[in-house]
Amino acid sequence: MAKTTAYGTLAAQLRDAIARGDYAGGRRMPTEAELSAEHGVSRQTVRRALQELVSDGLVFRVAGRGTFPTSVAPNTHYLRSIGSIDDLLALQLDTTRETLRPLALRADVGAAGRLQLESDQVMTALFRRCHEGVPFGVTEVFVPVAIGRELQARGALAKSGESARRAIVGIVDEVVTDGVAGAHQSITAAALPEALAEAMECPPGTPALRIDRLYVDVHGRPVELAVSHFDPDRYTYRVQLRRGPS
Repeated sequence: MAKTTAYGTLAAQLRDAIARGDYAGGRRMPTEAELSAEHGVSRQTVRRALQELVSDGLVFRVAGRGTFPTSVAPNTHYLRSIGSIDDLLALQLDTTRETLRPLALRADVGAAGRLQLESDQVMTALFRRCHEGVPFGVTEVFVPVAIGRELQARGALAKSGESARRAIVGIVDEVVTDGVAGAHQSITAAALPEALAEAMECPPGTPALRIDRLYVDVHGRPVELAVSHFDPDRYTYRVQLRRGPS
């Protein structure tokens, strides 16, 4: 499984350019041909990157005229359009992960049950994601002990306060023999727990978007549980739905 995609990398670079105001004042963005030549990628890669920005609401396209940034103020939201595991891995392109509670052994019956473990022992850690230095989400991650030990051996989530870019699921994908094949996801609205409010720099009870993802390998075995809370004032989550063959 590719750790990043060419179109994801280009989309992240264009997001940064829009946030800097490179195309402010209604200025037209470079054409597909210009972007292809400048970044050394195919026209198809450019089209996919621009389509991601359209889906995120960052740009709009006018036939015969070109592509333009929307009037949304920069740096007010972190927007992601999620349609695959690769899209989740792309978080590492333009955000940072800050460890709040290092990976450690803990008894957690609920998490162990969701991971389908015979024991109630799991390895767990807490971290937050920041964009432009502003926290927009905090995640508690749970993994089987064997996977947790491998993460520790690779120095992941090892020290409180450390900052890194790599998505944890990307490291788990390397640790698991058959890799991460997919995830079961649930999305609910929740009041931000007091224990997480300080990390999010929000008052306790602030409405939050809770996303639970249970990652599985190619055999359907759970390999990671990630429970995330996002501040809707700083983060917009979008999912692209496509109609399948009849």
